[in-house]
Amino acid sequence: MPDRDLPPYRRIADDLRTAIAAGRLVPGEKLKSENELKDEYGTTRVTVRKALSLLKADGLLISEQGRGVFVRQQPRVQLQTTGANFRERRSTGVSNFNAETAAQGLRAKENILSVERVPAPPEIARRLGMPVGALVIVRRRAFFIEDEPMQLIDGYYPDVLFSGTPVEGLGRIPGGVSALVEDPAGPVGQRIVRFVEDLDIRMPTPAEVNALRIPPGVPLARVLRSTSVEGGQVVEVLDSRMPCDRHRFQYVIDVP
Repeated sequence: MPDRDLPPYRRIADDLRTAIAAGRLVPGEKLKSENELKDEYGTTRVTVRKALSLLKADGLLISEQGRGVFVRQQPRVQLQTTGANFRERRSTGVSNFNAETAAQGLRAKENILSVERVPAPPEIARRLGMPVGALVIVRRRAFFIEDEPMQLIDGYYPDVLFSGTPVEGLGRIPGGVSALVEDPAGPVGQRIVRFVEDLDIRMPTPAEVNALRIPPGVPLARVLRSTSVEGGQVVEVLDSRMPCDRHRFQYVIDVP
């Protein structure tokens, strides 16, 4: 469809979207006023406002009371999944998220929100190979970059394996749960050999919008990761929720 056939508000929105994508409008930059844009495009303030509302719904713009409309800051982190980087980071005791962000020159922070013992939800029980309702320990965490919320991660662990271990405490676990799993003197004592990740893209729930400060129109990526050890048992399921405007995913698959 030629541009001239688009409604005026769509043409304005497309022009601004292109300028943002090309870097002519950079994160944090203030847009021209509605009056200036109205004159530039030879249209009305109502039409300009409709175009700006469309880009706000897409998560590209944000309004600040009394200051104007700005290109939204979007800290992004590329999450790379390979067996090699898991082993490399496992040896340092640094989590994958923290290592990725540090490598990209970003400052990460992790908050442990709660640790609970709950009946396993059906999809978690299925991945852990447990009866629905069997007890699991769930560790709920939030990850931030430069104080921007980036991920909510709930880790589920069979109570029968991890009861009485640091998993049920509120403190950080040296080297993470992976180190505890592979510790010969730990509750599992086996090497991690496989991750299976299921990726789902959906719109966020109201609670996720609030916790992750997600703008209208921005979808959420949900990743369910199952961790298996040498004996074939799944010992951990991570339920991660991430706003799609703040992450890029890269999966490196070595084919023998």
